[in-house]
Amino acid sequence: MPTEDPHLERLGTLDTCAVSDALDALGLPGAALGIHSVTGRHRVSGRAVTVELVAAGTVESPRHLGTAAVDASGPGDVVVVAHDGRTHVSGWGGVLSAGARKRGIEGIVVDGAVRDVDEATDLGLAVYARAGVPVTARSRVVERGWNVDVTVAGVDVAPGDYVVADGSGVVFVPAAHIQTVLDKAELVAAKERAMVAKVHEGASMVEVMGADYENLLAQ
Repeated sequence: MPTEDPHLERLGTLDTCAVSDALDALGLPGAALGIHSVTGRHRVSGRAVTVELVAAGTVESPRHLGTAAVDASGPGDVVVVAHDGRTHVSGWGGVLSAGARKRGIEGIVVDGAVRDVDEATDLGLAVYARAGVPVTARSRVVERGWNVDVTVAGVDVAPGDYVVADGSGVVFVPAAHIQTVLDKAELVAAKERAMVAKVHEGASMVEVMGADYENLLAQ
C-alpha cells in the first residue's frame, strides 16, 4: 500500500477514541474489543493485510502462517491475523516479528495470543493481541488464506481497510467509509481539544462537560 495515501496521513493524527466516536455517530462497527498492545506504548495506523488461521488438519497450507503476508507488506501496512480469539496457542512469533520489522511494517494485530513477546518488544515492533503465550502454532493452527475477508473480535475486516491502534485498543475503518469517518473524527477531536483548553484555563468540569458533551457526536 502506498505510504502517501492522504487518508493514512489524516488517520495518523487521530487516536482510536476519536475514530471510535466517529464510527458510533455513523452507526458503524469498528472497535476490536479485548485486543491491546503487548509490546509497550505504540500508536499505529495503516491499511490491513489480512491472514486467516484455522485449526491444523482443517486445510492443507503450503507455507508457514503469516509468511506471505509479511513478504507482501511494508510501510503503511498493518498485518491483521484472524486467530479466532485463541489464547492457548500463538498466532504470531519472533521470526515473523523480525521479518515484519525488516520490511517496515507498521504493526501487527492478532485476534488471539502471540509468542516471543520480548523479541518483538526489543525490536520496537507494535504487536496488539489478546495475550502472550509460549505455545507454538506448529501442528495446532495453520493459515487458510491471506488478503481475504476476515472477522476480528466480531468486526468484519477486508484487505485494504484502515486500522488505528494505541493504548486504548484497536479500531478498524471500512475503506468505503474512510472519508466520512475521518471528517467526523477530526471534528470530534477538535471539540475535545477545545474542551481541554478550557480546563487549562480554569473552567469548572461542570461548565466544560455540560449537557453539550452528551450530544457531542450529534453536533
